[in-house]
Amino acid sequence: MVKVLGVSERRACRVIGQHRSTQRKDLIHRDDEDALTRAIIRLAEQFGRHGYRRITALLRNEGWHVNQKRVYRIWRREGLKVPMKQPKRGRLWLNDGSCVRLRPAHKGHVWSYDFVQDRTHDGRVFRMLCVIDEYTRECLTIRVKRKLNSRDVLDTLGELFVRHGAPEHIRSDNGPEFIATSLRDWLQRIGVKTLYIEPGSPWENGYCESFNSKLRDELLAREIFYDLREAQILIETWRQHYNTARPHSSLGYRILVARPSVSRNLCLWRRAKLGQPKVCSTS
Repeated sequence: MVKVLGVSERRACRVIGQHRSTQRKDLIHRDDEDALTRAIIRLAEQFGRHGYRRITALLRNEGWHVNQKRVYRIWRREGLKVPMKQPKRGRLWLNDGSCVRLRPAHKGHVWSYDFVQDRTHDGRVFRMLCVIDEYTRECLTIRVKRKLNSRDVLDTLGELFVRHGAPEHIRSDNGPEFIATSLRDWLQRIGVKTLYIEPGSPWENGYCESFNSKLRDELLAREIFYDLREAQILIETWRQHYNTARPHSSLGYRILVARPSVSRNLCLWRRAKLGQPKVCSTS
């Protein structure tokens, strides 16, 4: 166009939509471009989880004198990428304690409990023992202490059994606090069957794991606890909100509206302790 029509280079490039630098710098095709491309593709196929940076290092180990920018350019041009990690599939063979094998059928049928850990502002660790009713989704308690052992688990369950009555089953992982002989013997004596999930299979305790993730996402990841007392207050406040005000997608976005329940055991204790009448309402 410049020679035939006698227009300037600037105008000619503007008309055809081409950058002026294309008229001044010849494209250099390196002799090793094809060989390097084949080498990158070969390594990408061999090491599927490696990105272009690690591929660059492997090329250098093979004797190539190449920088990351050039490898990245070829990487993008060839459409190479590291595939996203796929979640591990659950085992088809499930342990007897799995929430797939035994699903809750009514209130008090299956409880589950687990530990969650966090830190106060000074870096000190505290633990939370979360207990839920799998059928109603109600969080029965979250006990917060610096340290929690099997004795604390037993005491917590004892308080809950007095208030709500004992469940038929209780599900947990194989943590030392849950498999302690004293706790297992005590549960056996009062007729509560223990369900232990397969080691390394948290999805088998899915109800409790789901609750733990909500606790962490909605509270723990958003708050800074300056001391243990503040953590206890805020966590209990969140638990009350979870039970009485939070819509639950698993229940069609309905609210649990959990009321403090009074079991027959608690009524008997009140009669003996306070001399109350024998008639006791559990509604």
